[in-house]
Amino acid sequence: MAERGGAPALDIRGLNVFYGASHALQGVDLSLDRGVMSVVGRNGMGKTTLCKAIMGLVPVASGSISLFGQSLVGLSPAQIARLGVGYVPQGRRLWRSLTVDEHLKLVARSGGAWSPERIYSTFPRLGERKSNLGSQLSGGEQQMLAISRALLLNPRLLVMDEPTEGLAPVIVDQVEAMLIRLGEEGDIDVLVIEQNIGVATEVAPQVAVMVNGRINRIMDSARLSADRDLQQALLGVGRHGHDETDHAAEQEAARGPAAVSPKVQKIYLSNPKPPTRWSRDVPAVQIERAARTVSEMPRSTADVRPMSSVGENVVLVAGTLDTKAAELGYIRDLIREQGVRVRVVDLSTSGKPSGAEIPPHAVAAFHPRGASGVFVNDRGAAVAGMTLAFENWIRHQSGIAGIIGAGGSGGTALVAPAMRALPVGVPKVMISTIASGDVSRYVGPSDIMMLHSVADVQGLNQITRQVLANGANAIAGAVKARTGAPRVTGDLPAIGLTMFGVTTPAVQQVTAMLDDDYDCLVFHATGIGGQSMEKLVESGLLTGVLDLTTTEICDMMMGGIFPATEDRFGAMIRAGMPYVGACGALDMVNFGAPDTVPEKYRGRNLYHHNPQITLMRTTAEENARMGAWIGERLNAMDAPVRFFLPEGGVSALDAPGGAFHDPEADAALFEALEKTVRQTTNRQLVRLPVNINDPAFAEAVVSAFRSLHGTGQRRRKGA
Repeated sequence: MAERGGAPALDIRGLNVFYGASHALQGVDLSLDRGVMSVVGRNGMGKTTLCKAIMGLVPVASGSISLFGQSLVGLSPAQIARLGVGYVPQGRRLWRSLTVDEHLKLVARSGGAWSPERIYSTFPRLGERKSNLGSQLSGGEQQMLAISRALLLNPRLLVMDEPTEGLAPVIVDQVEAMLIRLGEEGDIDVLVIEQNIGVATEVAPQVAVMVNGRINRIMDSARLSADRDLQQALLGVGRHGHDETDHAAEQEAARGPAAVSPKVQKIYLSNPKPPTRWSRDVPAVQIERAARTVSEMPRSTADVRPMSSVGENVVLVAGTLDTKAAELGYIRDLIREQGVRVRVVDLSTSGKPSGAEIPPHAVAAFHPRGASGVFVNDRGAAVAGMTLAFENWIRHQSGIAGIIGAGGSGGTALVAPAMRALPVGVPKVMISTIASGDVSRYVGPSDIMMLHSVADVQGLNQITRQVLANGANAIAGAVKARTGAPRVTGDLPAIGLTMFGVTTPAVQQVTAMLDDDYDCLVFHATGIGGQSMEKLVESGLLTGVLDLTTTEICDMMMGGIFPATEDRFGAMIRAGMPYVGACGALDMVNFGAPDTVPEKYRGRNLYHHNPQITLMRTTAEENARMGAWIGERLNAMDAPVRFFLPEGGVSALDAPGGAFHDPEADAALFEALEKTVRQTTNRQLVRLPVNINDPAFAEAVVSAFRSLHGTGQRRRKGA
């Protein structure tokens, strides 16, 4: 391959492509110097044809395509790939009969920056599915594999056609983060075709807009991202037919109550006639002539203004203005009276005009399929789409000082996932009709304050006014206390430890050895305990972990009552934090009272911990499965790993003479871990010939922790 010189990574001049008599690409000019560039446009504008032309998959009638100064026109796709162009096609195009691992090994090249190990680290889900066939993967997993297949070629230029199409928000976030990282690293230049405006403008500093087979313009991403009118004019996105008067309504409301009056508005259609591949651009004069007028009745929501500076510290009032406008407005006004900046986020899916500072379509744009994934005819699908969009939207914001919502079960389910996405410590209040019941599925591992509304959140009356006021004053007070005083962190850096009753002696010994240097936070490994610890890791509130009790994996895999989620260990993977862990209590599955144990387990080794908890000893086969699962997660960690295998038993019940003592089952666990984990100087399994609760175990664990984190730093007042 030729070395990179001064020529652009990709240079296209006067490119013309025909499908029969159809002129698909009409004199395209496009140049990517270095980094990442996004190309956006309506369906049928020629974006996929552009990708195919670059890859030699369609014949070029005229014009040039150059890769670092070397012409690609007339070369076969194989020759173009060998020159260093990787391609992620729309539709993924995987081999249904090959496993994930076989896909990767088929294209992997030695000596490049991208290897199968790095792929599994970047996309941990693929590591979990490495033995699955292409036909057995979900859409998101298939897209990850298609991207990985192209990266393993270690290309100089990567061409991606709709990489986030149809993906769940969490996968979209991963792909977006990967594209940003590629741009920062600078080893691979990327041309990304993307319908999701949020992604397109986030990953690239510049966006090329395609209209009718031509590059209409190249512009700064920030400008396109912020200008909804421009998105509508160029792309037909950012606003829909049912809310086409939103922006004008917001501007009117921003002028104050006196200005809100009936008026005439013009509605512009950027395409008076449906476009085709060979349509010419519609002249501005024709668009102006075709504009229609509508009269709008005044609205009561006058005290609103557009979102001001990006990143400002504000409290968000979130809910559906089409059904809860009076209630949410009441909360907003009370917060504002406290001198706290506040913005209303409208999560309505009805399509009615919105007077909120953050209207529905601004949030809906963060759905994986854009606003079209939210504004659908089915109400249930629309609400589910807005829930995903709001959670994704809030992950992309900065300067959120707090958030408050109000509603019934539907409103609570709509707002709570976004609240959980915020770091622990950011004040969160949910005023809900269901707050007096079991709210664990809404709160999860977060610190959401649930306030029972007493009466339904429907209209303002003597009860709802008091309850809503309590919520508004609570969030205002919490925000002022948090922003007006030094952050409460204690004198010592905080670390997290996981514990169960049968590993209590181990954790007590470890904390006794560390509590002079660290603030030791212990989490009960009951499912939500592990999630809470990892939530603090993601919130940046823990400097280290001693994950000695990983028993929640047992319940997740065998159907117990204290299960982990599939994302167990995920926070440590994403945070790049040194990890110290152990097989604590992996010998037991938790069930309720004896009569709740599933029938298929009735003949197993059961231990009655108390009248409400029954423990079941895991078998060698179950331990082997758990060992393989945990091992793959450890492989995904880039930071140093020390994972301890106590050969004398993984719990107090597994000690010699104990009810669960089973050396063969433990051996199956350890052997599966050793077979799965790719051990290096950074990633190590450590066997110890002691029980997990023996002093020697605690000493070894603390020694490893100190070797990775140092002795800790005591923070003294005045220091």
